[in-house]
Amino acid sequence: MNATLDVLVIGGGISGLATAWWLQGQGHDVALIEAAQRPGGTIGSVRHDGCLIETGPNSTLETTPLIGQLLEEVRITGERVYANPRATNRFVLRSGRMIPLPLSPPAFLVTPLFSWRAKFALACEPFVAPAAADAEETVAEFVVRRLGTEFLDYAINPFVAGVYAGDPAHLSVRAAFPRLFELEQQYGGLIRGQILGARERRRKREKSRQAAPMLSFRDGMQTLTDAIARRLKRLELNTAAGALARHDGTGWIVTADTRGGAIEYHARAVIVAAPADSAARLVRPLAPAAADALDSIPYPPIAAAVAAYDHAEIRHALDGFGFLVPAKEHRRILGTIFSSTLFENRAPDGIALLSTFVGGMRQPGLALGDEEAITGLVQEELADILGAPRRARWVHVTHWPRAIPQYTLGHLERIAKVEAAERELPGLFFCANYRGGISVADCIRSGFAMADRVAAALDARHPAAAARPTG
Repeated sequence: MNATLDVLVIGGGISGLATAWWLQGQGHDVALIEAAQRPGGTIGSVRHDGCLIETGPNSTLETTPLIGQLLEEVRITGERVYANPRATNRFVLRSGRMIPLPLSPPAFLVTPLFSWRAKFALACEPFVAPAAADAEETVAEFVVRRLGTEFLDYAINPFVAGVYAGDPAHLSVRAAFPRLFELEQQYGGLIRGQILGARERRRKREKSRQAAPMLSFRDGMQTLTDAIARRLKRLELNTAAGALARHDGTGWIVTADTRGGAIEYHARAVIVAAPADSAARLVRPLAPAAADALDSIPYPPIAAAVAAYDHAEIRHALDGFGFLVPAKEHRRILGTIFSSTLFENRAPDGIALLSTFVGGMRQPGLALGDEEAITGLVQEELADILGAPRRARWVHVTHWPRAIPQYTLGHLERIAKVEAAERELPGLFFCANYRGGISVADCIRSGFAMADRVAAALDARHPAAAARPTG
């Protein structure tokens, strides 16, 4: 069986779904294939004992108007819910104490989270000279140079663990947090850049991560991926891409395995929206340098454990977003989200739902433990840190053997090899969360940009196609 189309998207995570949707909206004949039995990738929402469990991302930040546009187009604007205003506190563990991260200058002056020496270092930050424009530093080196070691240990280290499940001593600041690098290069410092950069964000109708509202959906994040999938004209699940080949110098043939046998797709363009290791296997015969680069991107394992407790039996008030654990605290978890506080209707009245993360780059071996081991260590840690009962009502564990791509030193050089493959193989494109940011919002933005790139490439090769109506 053969299928002929404009664009084939390989991979049904949020990057592939968003890209396929934006291209379909421009009038292109698009098909998306996904090896799994459901779309969404790591995004998943399940019900258990009256609670809503997120097995992957718990939320996203509305940093770009593209999110609102996408929700309107797939008709789920009314399903959107914003984080509870009472969940603004973000706690950091220091010396066994839960201390709120200060969110304003007055709060920073009086917080016990940082010493007066660290506070003085922050006040001096505008006078620190920027690094050379071609310098590549780790996040840790960047932060120590501008803010000092204490700020690294009790602000950036736990933050990086919460976002990337990563280690700031290995992540590239230019790749993982390009905005920090740009603020320093453009404005000379972070504080000055944060103030002066607000004007640019207003012009682009974008919001900083600090100011952007956090959102999810009444039935969880899977609402988003399911809504896009329902409205794609050609979505084929249980369909694994096996081989990729050039066709007549102008198009592509992708051979895929399905439950009904092999199928060939003939496409003018192919977008590989699969994780880096899967993308590497697919393109290695055609682009070995890009494949090697993709294969070298680390993906640490993470275990996500969602535990339910009787709220009244937990000593902590759970009055916030959750807490993060610095490496210096020598605990066995990265942090916990207070899910039932963060969003309404996540759990029945009187039940506290806590989502805890284990492993990452810090302690990858812990994430590889079986369900019993993960359940045990999470209950012990929550008992010690929050004063929770030693046994939860229940614990739901999800293992991700390869969870979040790490933008380590050399990442931009790796992506340059991917970009070189795109130039050398016209009609082949790569779009996934190892490129352009790891958050759901980043993937939506990257998908929009990729759709425009692909559409422009198709129209340049076939100018008559540019006259097609969009929808």
